[in-house]
Amino acid sequence: MTAIVERGSRAVGKHQAGSPRRPRPRGSYALFLLPGVLAFLAVVVVPFVMNTYVSFTDWQGVGSPQWSGLANYRELMDDSEFWESFRHSLFMVVAMAVVPTAIGLVLAAALFDYVGRHFGSKTVAVLRACFYLPQVLPIAVAGIVWSWILAPDNGSLNELLGAIGLSSWQQDWLGDPDLALYSVMGVMVWVQIGFPLVVFMAGLQRVDPQLHEAAELDGAGWWRRFWHITLPQIRPETYVVLTWCSIAALKVFGAVYVLTKGGPGGATNVPSYFSFTTFFEKTQVGYGAAISTVLTVIILALSLIGLKLQSRAEEAS
Repeated sequence: MTAIVERGSRAVGKHQAGSPRRPRPRGSYALFLLPGVLAFLAVVVVPFVMNTYVSFTDWQGVGSPQWSGLANYRELMDDSEFWESFRHSLFMVVAMAVVPTAIGLVLAAALFDYVGRHFGSKTVAVLRACFYLPQVLPIAVAGIVWSWILAPDNGSLNELLGAIGLSSWQQDWLGDPDLALYSVMGVMVWVQIGFPLVVFMAGLQRVDPQLHEAAELDGAGWWRRFWHITLPQIRPETYVVLTWCSIAALKVFGAVYVLTKGGPGGATNVPSYFSFTTFFEKTQVGYGAAISTVLTVIILALSLIGLKLQSRAEEAS
């Protein structure tokens, strides 16, 4: 009886092994992509198409839009206020992309190479979370706190300067047209450092430690190992950080709205806030849509360049 069962199971196994597998339906994977595609169309594509159409019209938000062709874009090219806001955006790129990338890289290397070896991974995790905390704070909360710190009367920064004998350095940090933009930039550096730090620490974990050991045996110091081994290995992460932070800088809105509302006298105005005020306060809906369309095209171009550089870096590494 046992032999019969064994022969039967072998026959069934052979039959199953020799039977052709059923081909998986090709359309099954598309069903999993469908919710994301629908959400992308509803949240990104359709609003962008509508905004682009409105940018070719003369509309105050009520009534029927009147087609005006390229009139809004021609006006935009001659608008000194727009170009001034775009120049402020370049300052924001420095504050939110260039400076945080450099500082985040140095901090990540210090945490990974020094703190991790001497104080353990738990200390590294706590410090990393502290640096990343401004990223998860609502920008409205962070902006209100910084407006208290930078207030001209009884602000924490001016009070500290007075307490240490530097009363001559006390300033109206957000009310002086010559200082307001740099004050906002300083706040944005504080907000943005955590993102590069986390990305670079993840990249440092995939650097081959044997390369560092071989270079150290050859007499290379920490800086030479960092410059010639670490930096080339984490080049893809560098492009990711620069691309994402530059995009965030070009579309920054919340910090400007909470801290200065584009003032004083337009000293901190940026394209996103300029589009908002033109759209809602001046009710020049078509012109505001043209500003946001131009800004979107610039961000898309920057994203494509960043992705191209990242792919090249990944192929080279």
